[in-house]
Amino acid sequence: MAEEAKYSIVREVGRGSYGVVYEAIANRTKRRVAVKRMHCNVPENVELALQESWALRSVQRQHENVIQLEECVLQNGRAFQPLDECRRSGSHLLLVETCLKGRSCVEPRSACCLWFVMEFCEGGTMNEYLLARSPDARLNCSFMRQLSSAVAFLHRNRIVHRDLKADNILVAHGRAGPVVKVADFGLSKVCRGRGNVNQLCFSSACGSNFYMAPEVWEGRYTAKADIFALGVIFWAMAERITFRDGDTERELLGTYIRQGEELIPLGEALLENPNLKLQIPLRNEKSMPEDLCQLLHHMLAFNPKERLDASQLEAQIRRISYGRKRQRS
Repeated sequence: MAEEAKYSIVREVGRGSYGVVYEAIANRTKRRVAVKRMHCNVPENVELALQESWALRSVQRQHENVIQLEECVLQNGRAFQPLDECRRSGSHLLLVETCLKGRSCVEPRSACCLWFVMEFCEGGTMNEYLLARSPDARLNCSFMRQLSSAVAFLHRNRIVHRDLKADNILVAHGRAGPVVKVADFGLSKVCRGRGNVNQLCFSSACGSNFYMAPEVWEGRYTAKADIFALGVIFWAMAERITFRDGDTERELLGTYIRQGEELIPLGEALLENPNLKLQIPLRNEKSMPEDLCQLLHHMLAFNPKERLDASQLEAQIRRISYGRKRQRS
C-alpha cells in the first residue's frame, strides 16, 4: 500500500477474482493487519467493493465471529484518503456514479482502488485450517456454533451474505482456541428498513455453485439461502468431504451429488429432483450424532419454508450432542 507512513506491506496472503489480500504492519502500533485491495476501474468491481464496505461498516466491531474492519481507504492515483473523509468531501461519488451509470467514471489511466484494512487472521481460511489437521469432532462443533451465531447476528442486522463457503471464513487464534471470522462481503446485501429479513426476496443469482441453494439457481430466494450454504459447509466439515476446484485445482470442503464422473452441486441436484433424499451421513452411519444428521436435513431442505432460519439454527446447534455417536434405529 502506498500510504507508507501508516502501513507497510509484508507479503501477499491471498488472491481471488476481485481482489488481493496482503499481510501488513501498522507502523505506529506495530500490529499485524490484513489489507485487501480491490480495483475500482470497472462497475462490477466497484459494486462489490462498495457492498463490502457498507456491510462491514454497518456491523463494525459488534460480533467476534465477523471480520473486523479497521478502516477503508480510497486510492485515486497517488492520493490516499480514508473513506469517511471522502464521504464528507464528496470524492467517493465517482464510485457511486460508476455503479449507477454502468461504466467507469474514473480517469482511465488513474489507479483507483479501495483498500480494506482488517484484523489479521493467523490461521488463514477455514478450508486451509481444517484440511491441514486431522478430523476433530470438538473443533467441528465449536466452528458450527460460532458460524451459526455469526449468521444469526448478520441476519438480525439485515445483512445477507450470499457467498458463504469455507474459503470465505478466516481463522484467528483466540485465548480459548481458534476463532472463526465470516469475511468477504462483496456479494452481500444490506437490507434497508425493518422487519424479518427472511421475508425479503432477491433475484440476482450469485455465490459459488457448490454452496448455492436450489432457489438461488432459479433466481428468487431469501436469507435462508445462507442457511443452505452453511448446511453444505457443516456437512463437509463433519465428514471431510472435498472436491477439487476446476479453476485453481485446490482441494475445497463441499458436498455434492456424484453422477458417474460428474460432481453436481447439491442445490442444482435438488432443483432437478426436489424429492431427492440426501444420504446423511454419506460415508459412515456412525460418523456423526443423530441430532446433527437431522439438523443438516433441516438446513438443506429443498423448500426454504421448511428450512431453519438463522435464529432457530443458533439455538439448535447449541443442543447438538456431539459427544454421542449416531444411534442405530
